[in-house]
Amino acid sequence: MGNNNRQSLSRRDFLLASSSAALLAACQQSSVITSSQAGMNTQSFKTNSPFAMPDIIVPDFAHTPEFDIRVFGAIAGDKHANNRAIASAIDAAHQAGGGRVIIPQGEWVCGKIHLKSFVNLHIRKGAQLTFSGDPKDYLPAVKTSWEGMECYNYSPLIYAYGCEHIALSGEGKLFANLDTWKIWYKRPPEHMQALANLYHMAVKGEPVEARKMDYEGANLRPHFVHFNRCKHVLIEDIDIENSPFWVLHPYMSEHVVIRGVSVKAYGHNNDGVDPEMTQNLLIEHCEFDQGDDAIAIKAGRNQDAWRLNMPCKNVVIRHCRIKRAHQLIAIGSELSGGIENVFVDDCHFEGGAAFKYEGTGNLVLIKTNERRGGYVRNIVVQNITAPAINGGALTIATDVLYQWKDLVPTYERKLTTISGIHLQNVRVGKAGYLCKIEGQAEMPVSNVTLSNVVAENTREEAVQNSNVNGYSWQNSQN
Repeated sequence: MGNNNRQSLSRRDFLLASSSAALLAACQQSSVITSSQAGMNTQSFKTNSPFAMPDIIVPDFAHTPEFDIRVFGAIAGDKHANNRAIASAIDAAHQAGGGRVIIPQGEWVCGKIHLKSFVNLHIRKGAQLTFSGDPKDYLPAVKTSWEGMECYNYSPLIYAYGCEHIALSGEGKLFANLDTWKIWYKRPPEHMQALANLYHMAVKGEPVEARKMDYEGANLRPHFVHFNRCKHVLIEDIDIENSPFWVLHPYMSEHVVIRGVSVKAYGHNNDGVDPEMTQNLLIEHCEFDQGDDAIAIKAGRNQDAWRLNMPCKNVVIRHCRIKRAHQLIAIGSELSGGIENVFVDDCHFEGGAAFKYEGTGNLVLIKTNERRGGYVRNIVVQNITAPAINGGALTIATDVLYQWKDLVPTYERKLTTISGIHLQNVRVGKAGYLCKIEGQAEMPVSNVTLSNVVAENTREEAVQNSNVNGYSWQNSQN
């Protein structure tokens, strides 16, 4: 997304103007605070959220050394040379105590990229990293996850595990070749059996190291960017096109900022951002053009999430634009670890001649089922517009199992508590309905408020609720 669409400054401009209080306010970002490691500083982002939340601390690589991949032997069009060069540049930046690995102008074909602490992968304007569509380029398998269950699977295209102070930045592009992955979008019996096998292993508590999912026919596609158990992460300004699976997946990570990112991915399960069991996260000034949800907030599945015991909390999403997506915000269905303190402000679907897609869903969708347990609480969504949606401004569904309903049994029945859901200043043109809440008689949804939430035209009855305690719809009209 171009800089003229953002309300904040570039990193370089910000540093040059850091003495200006007005510019600081516009960026909603404080000046550089501390030196985390020799030669590298950090920066703090304020969220102004309606709940208590710390400032988010991420790295600032502006004054660290640069490591151009050409110096390490990168050759345009030579995948193997580029793999070696990028890995060597990352090693050098890490050993130097912090640095920027520079992807210069031009197209650079590569396989998997594994980051290390205190490293910024920086894609310059006019540069493109084109990721191979050959699954062999993403082996050996690494510790990752599939829809809320931990396993060893093909490496994500860009991967980091247990790292701190890392960044993915620049005005260039990350592009995934889909030659194989688009074939794997299909779900043949072998793939469905692999999912069932993983489910049974997770339920029975088999060690993650034993859950090998990279075997022939399993076809569990890798994430594009998967940062697992990382701290102090910045993803800024890049364009991403295509993805085998979920696009940006911060998993069990803390202090994460995603800003100014443009995502265009129409494939199966191509959510834009899937924060999972991640805490203290800011997503701002991003543009989403998706084949699935724009942002899907998750907290692990069933027994795995209960074992890991890390809720997804303190998530702020603001100033984002959506060209197309199934949902603006989806919560679940993988939410067994609990999701709380989510604030969504000033996000909008495009309208007019540019609006190409009504989506298949909603502005806010909360979904769970009898297997999940967990909780959802303190969700605040405000200042949202959409010209047309097929669902509603708010949908809460408590019996969503998709293909899993008949694929595997319910081992343990645990219901999800859902409370404190608040929407205000939301305007929709055409909609299927305004609000549909399907709670469970054993555990009703509670404390839902809609204030100045308007749908100009609905196909169905505007409000369709069951098993809800404490529902309020004020200053609204259907």
